[in-house]
Amino acid sequence: MSRLVLISNRVAVPKARGAAGAQGGLAGALNAMLKKHGGIWFGWSGAETDAFTGALAVTRTDDVTIATIDLEPQDVEEYYNGYANSTLWPLFHYRIDLAQFHNEFGLGYERVNERFAQSVAPLIESDDLIWVHDYHLIPLGERLRSRGMKNRIGFFLHIPWPPTRLFVSLPFHERLVQTMLHYDLLGFQTDEWLDSFLNYCARELGAAVDYDTGRITHNGHTTVARAYPIGIDYNHLVAQSLSEQAKAAHFRIVESTRHRTAMIGVDRLDYSKGLPERIDAIGHFFDLYPEKARELVYIQIAPPSREDIHSYQKIRELLEQKAGQINGARSEVDMVPIRYVNRGYTLAELTGFYRACKIGLVTPLRDGMNLVAKEYVAAQDPDDPGVLILSRFAGAAVQLQDALLVNPYSVDDVAHAIHVALNMPLEERKMRWEKLSRSVREDNILRWTDRFVGDLETIAQGVLPA
Repeated sequence: MSRLVLISNRVAVPKARGAAGAQGGLAGALNAMLKKHGGIWFGWSGAETDAFTGALAVTRTDDVTIATIDLEPQDVEEYYNGYANSTLWPLFHYRIDLAQFHNEFGLGYERVNERFAQSVAPLIESDDLIWVHDYHLIPLGERLRSRGMKNRIGFFLHIPWPPTRLFVSLPFHERLVQTMLHYDLLGFQTDEWLDSFLNYCARELGAAVDYDTGRITHNGHTTVARAYPIGIDYNHLVAQSLSEQAKAAHFRIVESTRHRTAMIGVDRLDYSKGLPERIDAIGHFFDLYPEKARELVYIQIAPPSREDIHSYQKIRELLEQKAGQINGARSEVDMVPIRYVNRGYTLAELTGFYRACKIGLVTPLRDGMNLVAKEYVAAQDPDDPGVLILSRFAGAAVQLQDALLVNPYSVDDVAHAIHVALNMPLEERKMRWEKLSRSVREDNILRWTDRFVGDLETIAQGVLPA
Protein backbone atom coordinates (compact mmCIF):
# COMPACT_ATOMS: atom_id res chain seq x y z
CA MET A 1 0.00 0.00 0.00
CA SER A 2 1.38 3.41 -1.00
CA ARG A 3 1.95 6.14 1.53
CA LEU A 4 -0.40 9.14 1.40
CA VAL A 5 0.85 12.73 1.32
CA LEU A 6 -1.81 15.33 2.18
CA ILE A 7 -1.10 18.94 1.30
CA SER A 8 -3.38 21.79 2.40
CA ASN A 9 -3.08 25.48 3.19
CA ARG A 10 -3.24 24.72 6.90
CA VAL A 11 -2.63 21.44 8.65
CA ALA A 12 -5.93 20.69 10.34
CA VAL A 13 -6.32 19.20 13.80
CA PRO A 14 -9.64 18.43 15.53
CA LYS A 15 -10.68 21.60 17.38
CA ALA A 16 -13.78 23.59 18.18
CA ARG A 17 -15.23 25.37 15.23
CA GLY A 18 -14.11 28.94 15.56
CA ALA A 19 -11.29 28.17 18.00
CA ALA A 20 -8.73 27.71 15.25
CA GLY A 21 -10.83 27.10 12.21
CA ALA A 22 -10.30 23.39 11.55
CA GLN A 23 -13.33 21.14 11.18
CA GLY A 24 -13.02 18.13 13.50
CA GLY A 25 -14.86 15.72 11.21
CA LEU A 26 -12.68 16.40 8.18
CA ALA A 27 -9.48 16.48 10.22
CA GLY A 28 -10.40 13.23 11.94
CA ALA A 29 -11.16 11.43 8.69
CA LEU A 30 -7.97 12.61 7.00
CA ASN A 31 -5.93 11.67 10.04
CA ALA A 32 -7.53 8.22 9.98
CA MET A 33 -6.65 7.87 6.29
CA LEU A 34 -3.06 8.88 7.05
CA LYS A 35 -2.83 6.30 9.84
CA LYS A 36 -4.21 3.65 7.49
CA HIS A 37 -1.67 4.38 4.76
CA GLY A 38 1.12 5.96 6.75
CA GLY A 39 2.21 9.29 5.42
CA ILE A 40 2.62 13.03 5.73
CA TRP A 41 0.39 16.06 6.23
CA PHE A 42 2.06 19.23 4.98
CA GLY A 43 0.97 22.85 5.06
CA TRP A 44 1.43 26.36 6.39
CA SER A 45 1.89 26.65 10.15
CA GLY A 46 -0.15 29.86 10.34
CA ALA A 47 2.94 31.66 11.65
CA GLU A 48 4.99 34.36 9.94
CA THR A 49 8.74 34.73 9.53
CA ASP A 50 10.91 37.67 8.51
CA ALA A 51 12.64 35.71 5.74
CA PHE A 52 11.41 32.51 4.10
CA THR A 53 13.93 29.67 4.40
CA GLY A 54 11.77 26.65 3.65
CA ALA A 55 12.71 25.20 7.03
CA LEU A 56 10.29 22.51 8.16
CA ALA A 57 8.83 21.99 11.60
CA VAL A 58 8.29 18.23 11.79
CA THR A 59 6.50 16.06 14.35
CA ARG A 60 5.85 12.33 14.09
CA THR A 61 3.16 10.26 15.77
CA ASP A 62 2.91 6.56 14.94
CA ASP A 63 3.15 6.42 11.13
CA VAL A 64 1.98 9.99 10.55
CA THR A 65 4.33 12.94 9.97
CA ILE A 66 3.11 16.52 10.35
CA ALA A 67 5.31 19.05 8.53
CA THR A 68 4.75 22.82 8.38
CA ILE A 69 6.47 25.93 7.08
CA ASP A 70 6.24 29.60 8.06
CA LEU A 71 5.47 32.30 5.48
CA GLU A 72 6.61 35.90 5.17
CA PRO A 73 4.09 38.69 5.90
CA GLN A 74 4.09 39.63 2.22
CA ASP A 75 3.22 36.01 1.35
CA VAL A 76 0.29 36.04 3.74
CA GLU A 77 -1.00 39.36 2.42
CA GLU A 78 -0.70 38.53 -1.29
CA TYR A 79 -1.30 34.76 -1.34
CA TYR A 80 -3.78 34.23 1.50
CA ASN A 81 -5.59 37.52 2.12
CA GLY A 82 -5.07 38.53 -1.49
CA TYR A 83 -5.44 36.02 -4.31
CA ALA A 84 -6.98 33.15 -2.33
CA ASN A 85 -9.54 35.09 -0.32
CA SER A 86 -10.00 38.39 -2.16
CA THR A 87 -9.86 37.03 -5.73
CA LEU A 88 -10.71 33.33 -5.94
CA TRP A 89 -13.08 33.02 -2.97
CA PRO A 90 -15.54 35.76 -4.03
CA LEU A 91 -15.35 34.79 -7.71
CA PHE A 92 -15.96 31.11 -7.00
CA HIS A 93 -18.94 32.07 -4.83
CA TYR A 94 -20.42 34.14 -7.68
CA ARG A 95 -19.53 37.48 -6.05
CA ILE A 96 -17.63 39.05 -8.93
CA ASP A 97 -18.54 42.44 -7.46
CA LEU A 98 -16.25 41.70 -4.50
CA ALA A 99 -13.39 40.05 -6.43
CA GLN A 100 -10.14 42.03 -6.52
CA PHE A 101 -7.82 41.48 -9.48
CA HIS A 102 -4.33 42.75 -8.63
CA ASN A 103 -1.15 41.53 -10.30
CA GLU A 104 0.74 41.38 -7.00
CA PHE A 105 -1.93 39.03 -5.60
CA GLY A 106 -1.42 36.64 -8.50
CA LEU A 107 2.36 36.83 -8.23
CA GLY A 108 2.20 36.13 -4.49
CA TYR A 109 -0.09 33.14 -5.11
CA GLU A 110 2.34 31.70 -7.67
CA ARG A 111 5.29 32.35 -5.34
CA VAL A 112 3.77 30.60 -2.34
CA ASN A 113 2.70 27.58 -4.40
CA GLU A 114 6.31 27.33 -5.58
CA ARG A 115 7.47 27.57 -1.97
CA PHE A 116 5.11 24.77 -0.98
CA ALA A 117 6.52 22.59 -3.77
CA GLN A 118 10.09 23.43 -2.84
CA SER A 119 9.54 22.57 0.82
CA VAL A 120 7.47 19.40 0.47
CA ALA A 121 9.37 17.83 -2.46
CA PRO A 122 12.21 16.32 -0.33
CA LEU A 123 9.63 14.51 1.82
CA ILE A 124 7.92 12.74 -1.10
CA GLU A 125 8.90 9.22 -2.17
CA SER A 126 8.45 7.90 -5.70
CA ASP A 127 5.43 5.69 -5.00
CA ASP A 128 3.55 8.08 -2.68
CA LEU A 129 -0.02 9.11 -3.47
CA ILE A 130 -0.38 12.89 -3.20
CA TRP A 131 -3.69 14.57 -2.31
CA VAL A 132 -3.81 18.37 -2.57
CA HIS A 133 -6.69 20.32 -1.01
CA ASP A 134 -8.57 23.41 -2.05
CA TYR A 135 -8.37 26.69 -3.90
CA HIS A 136 -5.24 27.97 -2.15
CA LEU A 137 -3.11 25.37 -3.95
CA ILE A 138 -4.59 24.93 -7.43
CA PRO A 139 -1.20 25.25 -9.24
CA LEU A 140 0.71 22.99 -6.83
CA GLY A 141 0.36 19.85 -8.95
CA GLU A 142 2.03 21.57 -11.89
CA ARG A 143 4.82 22.82 -9.59
CA LEU A 144 5.47 19.28 -8.41
CA ARG A 145 5.45 17.98 -11.99
CA SER A 146 8.02 20.63 -12.95
CA ARG A 147 10.32 19.03 -10.38
CA GLY A 148 10.08 15.72 -12.22
CA MET A 149 7.53 14.01 -9.98
CA LYS A 150 5.70 11.14 -11.67
CA ASN A 151 3.53 10.35 -8.64
CA ARG A 152 -0.23 10.09 -8.92
CA ILE A 153 -1.57 13.40 -7.66
CA GLY A 154 -5.18 14.23 -6.80
CA PHE A 155 -6.83 17.55 -6.04
CA PHE A 156 -10.11 18.25 -4.25
CA LEU A 157 -11.94 21.60 -4.43
CA HIS A 158 -14.01 22.22 -1.32
CA ILE A 159 -15.81 25.28 -2.71
CA PRO A 160 -18.00 25.76 -5.81
CA TRP A 161 -16.62 26.03 -9.33
CA PRO A 162 -18.26 29.02 -11.08
CA PRO A 163 -19.98 28.98 -14.48
CA THR A 164 -17.71 29.69 -17.44
CA ARG A 165 -19.25 33.12 -18.07
CA LEU A 166 -18.08 34.19 -14.59
CA PHE A 167 -14.79 32.36 -14.48
CA VAL A 168 -13.47 33.98 -17.66
CA SER A 169 -13.46 37.33 -15.84
CA LEU A 170 -10.38 36.07 -13.97
CA PRO A 171 -7.17 37.34 -15.57
CA PHE A 172 -5.05 34.43 -16.87
CA HIS A 173 -7.92 32.00 -16.25
CA GLU A 174 -6.59 29.64 -18.94
CA ARG A 175 -3.28 29.26 -17.14
CA LEU A 176 -4.95 28.44 -13.82
CA VAL A 177 -7.05 25.65 -15.34
CA GLN A 178 -4.13 24.32 -17.36
CA THR A 179 -2.23 23.83 -14.09
CA MET A 180 -5.17 21.78 -12.80
CA LEU A 181 -4.86 19.39 -15.73
CA HIS A 182 -1.48 18.26 -14.39
CA TYR A 183 -3.40 16.39 -11.67
CA ASP A 184 -4.51 12.83 -12.32
CA LEU A 185 -7.77 13.10 -10.35
CA LEU A 186 -9.91 16.15 -9.67
CA GLY A 187 -12.70 16.11 -7.11
CA PHE A 188 -15.68 18.47 -6.86
CA GLN A 189 -18.47 18.60 -4.28
CA THR A 190 -21.41 18.23 -6.69
CA ASP A 191 -22.23 17.42 -10.29
CA GLU A 192 -23.12 21.10 -10.84
CA TRP A 193 -19.59 22.29 -10.04
CA LEU A 194 -18.13 19.37 -12.00
CA ASP A 195 -20.22 20.16 -15.07
CA SER A 196 -19.13 23.82 -14.93
CA PHE A 197 -15.49 22.75 -14.94
CA LEU A 198 -15.93 20.26 -17.78
CA ASN A 199 -17.79 22.90 -19.79
CA TYR A 200 -14.92 25.35 -19.34
CA CYS A 201 -12.32 22.79 -20.43
CA ALA A 202 -14.25 21.95 -23.59
CA ARG A 203 -15.22 25.51 -24.58
CA GLU A 204 -12.22 27.58 -23.54
CA LEU A 205 -9.30 25.13 -23.78
CA GLY A 206 -10.59 22.95 -26.59
CA ALA A 207 -9.82 19.87 -24.49
CA ALA A 208 -11.33 16.48 -25.36
CA VAL A 209 -13.98 15.99 -22.67
CA ASP A 210 -15.97 12.82 -22.04
CA TYR A 211 -18.91 14.08 -19.99
CA ASP A 212 -20.01 10.54 -19.06
CA THR A 213 -16.70 9.46 -17.51
CA GLY A 214 -15.25 12.85 -16.58
CA ARG A 215 -12.10 12.21 -18.59
CA ILE A 216 -10.33 15.31 -19.90
CA THR A 217 -7.50 14.94 -22.39
CA HIS A 218 -5.33 17.99 -23.02
CA ASN A 219 -1.77 18.28 -24.31
CA GLY A 220 -1.36 14.51 -24.22
CA HIS A 221 -2.36 14.04 -20.56
CA THR A 222 -5.63 12.58 -19.29
CA THR A 223 -7.20 13.83 -16.08
CA VAL A 224 -10.28 12.29 -14.47
CA ALA A 225 -12.77 14.69 -12.84
CA ARG A 226 -15.52 13.38 -10.55
CA ALA A 227 -18.01 14.55 -7.93
CA TYR A 228 -17.24 13.39 -4.39
CA PRO A 229 -19.79 14.92 -1.98
CA ILE A 230 -18.15 15.36 1.38
CA GLY A 231 -19.90 14.17 4.55
CA ILE A 232 -19.49 14.31 8.31
CA ASP A 233 -18.20 11.79 10.83
CA TYR A 234 -21.73 10.66 11.66
CA ASN A 235 -20.98 8.21 14.47
CA HIS A 236 -18.60 10.65 16.16
CA LEU A 237 -21.13 13.46 15.97
CA VAL A 238 -23.95 11.34 17.38
CA ALA A 239 -21.66 10.30 20.24
CA GLN A 240 -20.83 13.96 20.88
CA SER A 241 -24.55 14.82 20.97
CA LEU A 242 -25.03 12.33 23.82
CA SER A 243 -22.05 13.58 25.86
CA GLU A 244 -22.33 15.40 29.19
CA GLN A 245 -21.04 18.58 27.59
CA ALA A 246 -23.79 18.39 24.96
CA LYS A 247 -26.43 17.76 27.60
CA ALA A 248 -25.26 20.83 29.52
CA ALA A 249 -25.40 22.93 26.33
CA HIS A 250 -28.90 21.60 25.60
CA PHE A 251 -30.00 22.58 29.11
CA ARG A 252 -28.60 26.11 28.64
CA ILE A 253 -30.75 26.66 25.55
CA VAL A 254 -33.93 25.20 27.01
CA GLU A 255 -33.66 27.08 30.28
CA SER A 256 -32.54 30.41 28.84
CA THR A 257 -35.24 30.50 26.17
CA ARG A 258 -37.94 29.87 28.80
CA HIS A 259 -39.34 27.12 26.63
CA ARG A 260 -39.88 29.33 23.59
CA THR A 261 -39.19 27.58 20.30
CA ALA A 262 -35.52 27.99 19.44
CA MET A 263 -34.19 28.30 15.89
CA ILE A 264 -30.43 28.19 15.22
CA GLY A 265 -27.88 29.16 12.60
CA VAL A 266 -24.16 28.35 12.88
CA ASP A 267 -21.97 29.96 10.25
CA ARG A 268 -18.51 31.35 9.81
CA LEU A 269 -18.83 35.12 9.45
CA ASP A 270 -18.63 35.24 5.66
CA TYR A 271 -20.68 37.00 2.98
CA SER A 272 -21.26 33.69 1.16
CA LYS A 273 -23.34 32.47 4.12
CA GLY A 274 -26.17 34.93 3.45
CA LEU A 275 -26.37 36.17 7.04
CA PRO A 276 -27.73 39.70 6.40
CA GLU A 277 -30.29 38.24 3.99
CA ARG A 278 -31.24 35.68 6.64
CA ILE A 279 -31.74 38.35 9.30
CA ASP A 280 -33.88 40.32 6.84
CA ALA A 281 -36.02 37.21 6.28
CA ILE A 282 -36.45 36.71 10.03
CA GLY A 283 -37.44 40.36 10.39
CA HIS A 284 -39.96 39.86 7.59
CA PHE A 285 -41.33 36.79 9.39
CA PHE A 286 -41.89 38.87 12.53
CA ASP A 287 -43.56 41.56 10.42
CA LEU A 288 -45.98 38.95 9.06
CA TYR A 289 -46.50 37.24 12.43
CA PRO A 290 -45.71 39.84 15.15
CA GLU A 291 -47.06 37.61 17.91
CA LYS A 292 -44.30 35.07 17.14
CA ALA A 293 -41.65 37.44 18.54
CA ARG A 294 -42.64 36.15 21.99
CA GLU A 295 -42.78 32.51 20.88
CA LEU A 296 -39.66 32.13 18.70
CA VAL A 297 -36.03 32.98 19.48
CA TYR A 298 -33.37 32.89 16.79
CA ILE A 299 -29.80 32.09 17.87
CA GLN A 300 -27.08 33.06 15.38
CA ILE A 301 -23.59 31.75 16.18
CA ALA A 302 -21.11 33.47 13.85
CA PRO A 303 -17.41 33.10 14.71
CA PRO A 304 -15.33 35.81 13.01
CA SER A 305 -12.99 34.94 10.14
CA ARG A 306 -10.48 36.71 7.89
CA GLU A 307 -10.77 39.87 9.94
CA ASP A 308 -7.93 41.53 8.03
CA ILE A 309 -10.08 41.65 4.87
CA HIS A 310 -12.30 44.74 4.54
CA SER A 311 -15.33 42.92 3.10
CA TYR A 312 -15.41 40.70 6.19
CA GLN A 313 -15.30 43.70 8.50
CA LYS A 314 -18.26 45.18 6.63
CA ILE A 315 -20.33 42.00 6.86
CA ARG A 316 -19.87 41.92 10.64
CA GLU A 317 -20.94 45.55 11.00
CA LEU A 318 -23.98 45.01 8.78
CA LEU A 319 -25.06 41.89 10.63
CA GLU A 320 -24.78 43.59 14.01
CA GLN A 321 -26.78 46.55 12.70
CA LYS A 322 -29.62 44.42 11.28
CA ALA A 323 -29.89 42.19 14.36
CA GLY A 324 -29.89 45.28 16.57
CA GLN A 325 -32.67 46.94 14.57
CA ILE A 326 -34.96 43.91 14.89
CA ASN A 327 -34.23 43.51 18.57
CA GLY A 328 -34.83 47.21 19.14
CA ALA A 329 -38.24 46.97 17.47
CA ARG A 330 -39.37 43.60 18.82
CA SER A 331 -37.74 43.10 22.25
CA GLU A 332 -39.46 43.27 25.61
CA VAL A 333 -37.77 43.84 28.95
CA ASP A 334 -37.67 40.10 29.53
CA MET A 335 -36.84 38.77 26.06
CA VAL A 336 -35.14 39.43 22.71
CA PRO A 337 -36.09 37.68 19.45
CA ILE A 338 -32.52 37.40 18.09
CA ARG A 339 -29.38 36.35 19.94
CA TYR A 340 -26.25 37.12 17.97
CA VAL A 341 -23.10 35.38 19.27
CA ASN A 342 -19.76 36.29 17.72
CA ARG A 343 -17.66 33.37 18.99
CA GLY A 344 -17.11 29.64 18.47
CA TYR A 345 -18.05 26.56 20.50
CA THR A 346 -16.84 22.99 20.76
CA LEU A 347 -18.49 20.35 18.58
CA ALA A 348 -20.06 18.77 21.67
CA GLU A 349 -21.61 22.10 22.69
CA LEU A 350 -22.88 22.71 19.17
CA THR A 351 -24.58 19.31 19.05
CA GLY A 352 -26.36 20.16 22.30
CA PHE A 353 -27.49 23.47 20.83
CA TYR A 354 -28.66 21.76 17.62
CA ARG A 355 -30.66 19.21 19.59
CA ALA A 356 -32.38 21.91 21.64
CA CYS A 357 -33.40 23.95 18.59
CA LYS A 358 -36.50 22.88 16.71
CA ILE A 359 -35.46 24.64 13.51
CA GLY A 360 -32.05 24.66 11.85
CA LEU A 361 -31.69 27.63 9.48
CA VAL A 362 -28.92 27.09 6.90
CA THR A 363 -29.28 29.60 4.07
CA PRO A 364 -25.97 30.32 2.30
CA LEU A 365 -26.14 32.26 -0.94
CA ARG A 366 -23.66 29.75 -2.38
CA ASP A 367 -21.80 26.90 -0.69
CA GLY A 368 -19.66 24.04 -1.92
CA MET A 369 -21.38 21.64 0.49
CA ASN A 370 -22.22 23.01 3.98
CA LEU A 371 -21.61 20.54 6.78
CA VAL A 372 -23.63 22.46 9.39
CA ALA A 373 -26.80 21.21 7.67
CA LYS A 374 -25.60 17.61 8.06
CA GLU A 375 -24.46 18.20 11.64
CA TYR A 376 -27.88 19.58 12.56
CA VAL A 377 -29.59 16.48 11.17
CA ALA A 378 -27.24 14.06 12.92
CA ALA A 379 -27.68 15.76 16.31
CA GLN A 380 -31.49 15.53 16.42
CA ASP A 381 -33.57 13.49 18.84
CA PRO A 382 -35.15 10.71 16.69
CA ASP A 383 -38.32 10.86 18.79
CA ASP A 384 -38.76 14.62 18.42
CA PRO A 385 -36.55 15.87 15.57
CA GLY A 386 -36.24 19.46 14.45
CA VAL A 387 -36.82 20.79 10.94
CA LEU A 388 -33.95 21.74 8.62
CA ILE A 389 -34.47 24.80 6.39
CA LEU A 390 -31.78 24.71 3.72
CA SER A 391 -30.73 26.94 0.85
CA ARG A 392 -31.18 25.31 -2.53
CA PHE A 393 -27.83 26.90 -3.46
CA ALA A 394 -25.86 24.84 -0.92
CA GLY A 395 -24.19 21.73 -2.28
CA ALA A 396 -25.86 19.75 0.52
CA ALA A 397 -29.29 20.45 -1.00
CA VAL A 398 -28.59 17.83 -3.68
CA GLN A 399 -28.50 15.11 -1.02
CA LEU A 400 -30.89 16.62 1.55
CA GLN A 401 -34.02 16.94 -0.56
CA ASP A 402 -36.31 16.32 2.43
CA ALA A 403 -35.28 19.54 4.09
CA LEU A 404 -37.41 22.61 3.46
CA LEU A 405 -35.48 24.00 0.49
CA VAL A 406 -35.58 27.77 0.07
CA ASN A 407 -34.29 30.60 -2.07
CA PRO A 408 -32.12 32.57 0.40
CA TYR A 409 -32.52 35.75 -1.65
CA SER A 410 -36.30 35.72 -1.07
CA VAL A 411 -37.46 36.99 2.33
CA ASP A 412 -40.94 35.66 1.54
CA ASP A 413 -39.66 32.18 0.76
CA VAL A 414 -37.59 31.93 3.96
CA ALA A 415 -40.31 33.46 6.13
CA HIS A 416 -42.85 31.00 4.72
CA ALA A 417 -40.51 28.07 5.45
CA ILE A 418 -40.11 29.22 9.07
CA HIS A 419 -43.89 29.34 9.40
CA VAL A 420 -44.23 25.83 7.91
CA ALA A 421 -41.49 24.46 10.19
CA LEU A 422 -43.11 25.92 13.30
CA ASN A 423 -46.42 24.24 12.46
CA MET A 424 -45.12 20.94 11.07
CA PRO A 425 -46.72 17.89 12.74
CA LEU A 426 -44.50 15.43 14.59
CA GLU A 427 -45.14 12.62 12.11
CA GLU A 428 -44.00 14.71 9.17
CA ARG A 429 -40.95 15.91 11.09
CA LYS A 430 -39.99 12.32 11.85
CA MET A 431 -40.58 11.18 8.28
CA ARG A 432 -38.40 13.96 6.86
CA TRP A 433 -35.69 13.47 9.47
CA GLU A 434 -35.46 9.72 8.90
CA LYS A 435 -34.74 10.27 5.20
CA LEU A 436 -32.26 13.05 5.92
CA SER A 437 -30.55 11.02 8.61
CA ARG A 438 -30.14 8.02 6.30
CA SER A 439 -28.42 10.19 3.72
CA VAL A 440 -26.10 11.83 6.26
CA ARG A 441 -25.27 8.49 7.88
CA GLU A 442 -24.50 6.68 4.62
CA ASP A 443 -22.68 9.46 2.73
CA ASN A 444 -20.28 10.13 5.56
CA ILE A 445 -16.74 11.49 5.73
CA LEU A 446 -15.15 8.03 5.75
CA ARG A 447 -16.94 7.06 2.56
CA TRP A 448 -15.71 10.29 0.99
CA THR A 449 -12.06 9.66 1.83
CA ASP A 450 -12.29 6.00 0.79
CA ARG A 451 -13.83 6.87 -2.58
CA PHE A 452 -11.32 9.56 -3.47
CA VAL A 453 -8.21 7.73 -2.33
CA GLY A 454 -9.54 4.48 -3.82
CA ASP A 455 -9.88 6.13 -7.23
CA LEU A 456 -6.42 7.68 -6.90
CA GLU A 457 -4.99 4.25 -6.10
CA THR A 458 -6.72 2.79 -9.16
CA ILE A 459 -5.08 5.43 -11.32
CA ALA A 460 -1.73 4.67 -9.67
CA GLN A 461 -2.12 1.08 -10.83
CA GLY A 462 -2.39 2.30 -14.40
CA VAL A 463 -6.17 2.00 -14.73
CA LEU A 464 -8.60 4.89 -15.07
CA PRO A 465 -11.51 4.40 -12.60
CA ALA A 466 -14.70 3.14 -14.20
